[in-house]
Amino acid sequence: MDVFSKRKYLVIGLFSLVALIIVTRLFYIQVLDSSYKISAASNVLRREVNYPARGVIFDRNGKMLVFNQAAYDVLITPREMKPFDTLSFCRIVGVEKGELVNEINKAKIFSRYKPSPIIKQLSSQTYAVLQEQLFKYPGFFIQARTLRQYPSKIAAHVLGYVGEVDQKAIDANRYYENGDYIGRSGIEKAYEDELRGVKGISYKMVDVHQMVKGSFELGRMDTAAIIGKNLVSTLNGDLQAYAERLLSGKVGSVIAIEPATGEILVMASAPTFDPGLFVGRERSHNYSKLLIDPNKPMLNRAITSSYPPGSTFKIANALIGLEDGVLQTVRFSCSGPASTPIKCTHNHETPLGLISAIRESCNSFFWQAFRAEINHFPTPAEGLEAFRNSLLEIGIGKKIGGDLYGETSGNIPSVAYYDKYFGSGGWNSLTIRSLSIGQGELLVTPLQLSNMVSLIANRGYYIDPHLVRSILDIDGSQDSIQFEKHTIAAGLDNYEMIAQGMEQVVESGTARLTAKIDSLIYCGKTGTIQNPHGEAHSAFVAFAPKINPKIAIAVYIENGVWGGRYGAPIASLIIEKYLKGRIASKRQHFEDEMVNSDLISTMKLEGGD
Repeated sequence: MDVFSKRKYLVIGLFSLVALIIVTRLFYIQVLDSSYKISAASNVLRREVNYPARGVIFDRNGKMLVFNQAAYDVLITPREMKPFDTLSFCRIVGVEKGELVNEINKAKIFSRYKPSPIIKQLSSQTYAVLQEQLFKYPGFFIQARTLRQYPSKIAAHVLGYVGEVDQKAIDANRYYENGDYIGRSGIEKAYEDELRGVKGISYKMVDVHQMVKGSFELGRMDTAAIIGKNLVSTLNGDLQAYAERLLSGKVGSVIAIEPATGEILVMASAPTFDPGLFVGRERSHNYSKLLIDPNKPMLNRAITSSYPPGSTFKIANALIGLEDGVLQTVRFSCSGPASTPIKCTHNHETPLGLISAIRESCNSFFWQAFRAEINHFPTPAEGLEAFRNSLLEIGIGKKIGGDLYGETSGNIPSVAYYDKYFGSGGWNSLTIRSLSIGQGELLVTPLQLSNMVSLIANRGYYIDPHLVRSILDIDGSQDSIQFEKHTIAAGLDNYEMIAQGMEQVVESGTARLTAKIDSLIYCGKTGTIQNPHGEAHSAFVAFAPKINPKIAIAVYIENGVWGGRYGAPIASLIIEKYLKGRIASKRQHFEDEMVNSDLISTMKLEGGD
């Protein structure tokens, strides 16, 4: 009897426990958990996303480079749609009937229950007309958002653009959903998390005609959108615009850095385009048109194009030789165009030391310097490996930008590369001599060239080049961004030797005719780069002034004939504009020539991409 009594109490206890669980769950569902209430009321509720205004981007002097303008998307929930006058609707929003039907069908495939954008980026004027007629179109509603605007129409490659999120991004980050926008390139991409802000959500009560009747539960479940943070870029907007003007009609790039900070003052790539082309209803058409342009205007040549550096590389060659202790006092002879195995471009003093060799851009000297650097080690392989490591240390052959989206690394050929083609032990410094003058398999980006002269300007260090200097919080506070400092202790006297040689390039050497600026002592180096596809490329690197430098610059012009023809004038004009505020009248003809020259129309342009 006791056994049955115990079983009775056990059964009662189990039923009581189950009943308690059920009651507790019902209480949670009906009182505590509001999601079930929303689900039950979904036929009279609309979930609306409140998109925050994207952060504004300024230049270093407070000039606005990117701001926002109101725009509106039309969304549809397919299951709520009723037959409607498609022609009337199309006339209001300005789309073809076929386009509208196609977008509605895509929305149905995506989900019949979730809203999908079918017409994007309506103007305020169109929105006003449609809003008055919206009651005629069940299942349709309008969602406000902002679009980017570019008052100066400059720096398209730097700023980047914003585009609709794809499925890959949605899968990678749960923040995004269909119809959202995301930074696709440039600063917009690199600082997406800061610029985008945080979306808000509103739940609206709607009637059978999908007209809003008020907030659900007085808005207690709504979340407010948080606007994106503003950014202060490192760019000098006026100097950027000037550089783009000088590059008109050419294929190439300019990149200028403030040496002491690594802040990029100018990053210009040509051909360029109006960044506003990626805004509005014609965005897809404009994108496709730019994508097939043979001159590749969407390519940011300053950081994504890799080129042979030519004679500008002799600066790096010199620094490595000085660091190895083989060039301080040495003098090499040169026979001008009769020199072998690498001929020099012209006759000049001989024998000559390093400073004169930089001034004259002597191929013979730098080939012999390279041979001494490689042969300084027991085997050519060890010499090349040491040479390669030194280049990587000074920022050549690797990505160096602190916040640059899309940067490429260039190429420094390795021991393994030459072993593959010549066999292990089947090559030496003579075999790879083209590296000594910046040709052969060596490839660098214009950014790396500019950073290289920043290192010389600073006499032994560089800071990662970057495009944003600070982030402005909503409360008005400003957060500066710190980037890594790299020190290359090659000896102050060695840096001064290179600077002295570069000064002589401008004053009495290969750039004297096109780069001299009155009452300004600065340092430069020309480069004329062999090009199997047409005219030689023109390059020039410089920093100014020589003492306490404020700007380091690299200019690379495809098919620019020779270093002093386009590279040196463009760089010197930008330096003069930046440091003096204007171009002297005696040099005005250089500005006119650079602005009006059109290499794209007159030369066959290939390579460098």
